[in-house]
Amino acid sequence: MKFAELINRRYSVRSYKDTPVDDKKILQILEAARLAPSAVNFQPWHFIVIKKAENLVKLHNAYQRDWFKTAPVVILACADHSQSWKRGIDGKDSAEIDVAIAIDHLTLQAAELGLGTCWVCNFDTQRSAEVLKLPGYIVPVAMIPLGYPEEEKIPPKKRKQLEEIVHWEEFKQHYS
Repeated sequence: MKFAELINRRYSVRSYKDTPVDDKKILQILEAARLAPSAVNFQPWHFIVIKKAENLVKLHNAYQRDWFKTAPVVILACADHSQSWKRGIDGKDSAEIDVAIAIDHLTLQAAELGLGTCWVCNFDTQRSAEVLKLPGYIVPVAMIPLGYPEEEKIPPKKRKQLEEIVHWEEFKQHYS
């Protein structure tokens, strides 16, 4: 599959079939995340795969949306602030940026395998940390539901035009 086709194929899936996802595919998806670049190659990430029904139910309490409960797998992507690179001039911590890049690899690999995902960032991070027994230096960044989309129809993407987001040589305010 060409890259342009792949990025158009990936979208936020909010309804999943109850078909189990094979561990081989999950490992392939996690391998794509593992290969993502990170600042100074510190790789400050951890991925917790939740498949067992009783653990999914506990995690659902951190994000109580009906559609979320349809996913047969959830991957919690976490930042390890004890392992991340910090920029010297201002201390900017790269952990969550690095995790976001890895999540992007993960979601694209899932799409190539015919699986759906959705970035979920609006969840109770403290509750998910408690449920999954995370140490304090491991911070939940996003929950990624994973499964086969209920529908095969890919919705159109609503994105700003390049002219609204690209600046040449210096920033110039765009007015609509």
